Amino acid sequence: MSFKAEYIWIDGTEPTAKLRSKTKILDDSAKGADLPIWGFDGSSTNQAEGHASDRVLQPVFTCPDPIRGGDDVLVLCEVQNTDFTPHVSNTRAALAEVAQRFAAQEPVFGIEQEYTFFQDGYPLGFPKGGFPAPQGGYYCGVGADEIFGRDVVEAHLDNCLKAGLAISGINAEVMPGQWEFQVGPVSPLEVSDHLWVARWLLYRTAEDFGVSATLDPKPVKGDWNGAGAHTNFSTKAMREGYDAIITACESLGEGSKPLDHVKNYGAGIDDRLTGLHETAPWNEYSYGVSDRGASVRIPWQVEKDGKGYIEDRRPNANVDPYLVTRLIVDTCCTALEKAGQV
Repeated sequence: MSFKAEYIWIDGTEPTAKLRSKTKILDDSAKGADLPIWGFDGSSTNQAEGHASDRVLQPVFTCPDPIRGGDDVLVLCEVQNTDFTPHVSNTRAALAEVAQRFAAQEPVFGIEQEYTFFQDGYPLGFPKGGFPAPQGGYYCGVGADEIFGRDVVEAHLDNCLKAGLAISGINAEVMPGQWEFQVGPVSPLEVSDHLWVARWLLYRTAEDFGVSATLDPKPVKGDWNGAGAHTNFSTKAMREGYDAIITACESLGEGSKPLDHVKNYGAGIDDRLTGLHETAPWNEYSYGVSDRGASVRIPWQVEKDGKGYIEDRRPNANVDPYLVTRLIVDTCCTALEKAGQV
């Protein structure tokens, strides 16, 4: 007997990487064992030149395949060079090093992934050649006049649950055809791996409904909300005391940190972070309690309880989760370590 393994990887397309995948047939002897490495043509994925095109797929995370079912699996891979060093497009390897360095602080993330459905060149719910009613009733709405794509969303949620991903919720967002799912709270590597697989499942599930999903941070220009990946973060010290919350918020605004982060928070960020539509300007840093117009929000319950987490509202929907979690862990955990708040 044999089973199907869908090898998934992140390519080298710039400025925003794409997901790729292909199927490997394995015999039963591979079940429960470390899955084998595989290869691919990097010259077709912006990861090599034709004269030296071989690249290596190194499995790092495996889960049940909810699309095919049975014993079939999804296999998320790191891209490596043929000498088994990380490829330049492999951002996971750098996160693994930082996560290990600060593991004692027990960093945890929850990421809110917004996205937009399109069909025939228009967002779902947008009439061809025109616009729907203004924003107002779509967020967490109900009814066929305000909600578009729920069948796809429910199928995606079921697929993520069957795959064993750490998905923790869904909701309709502010613009018609715009939705969100949340992953976490889990460790930096786990939230990033699970988010990438959940994205692949989103695209693959939408295929069966004849629609596409985009992570474009500003899918419709004008007076419409963009799409983000709000990133919630805490450490053990932050979950135990408020001083560590303030230290983390302050650290994200020190020196060059705001721009160092923003330039890695997804292509097109200046189109989304305008100071309007529940965003802070991309080139200004601020934090505040219950403030969705700040760069970083401290939830009101966190201030009331004197402990908890913070929400970095700047990352785009198209952000690389390996990058955003690495930057936040490195910045905040370094500051907490220097302050003796670990």
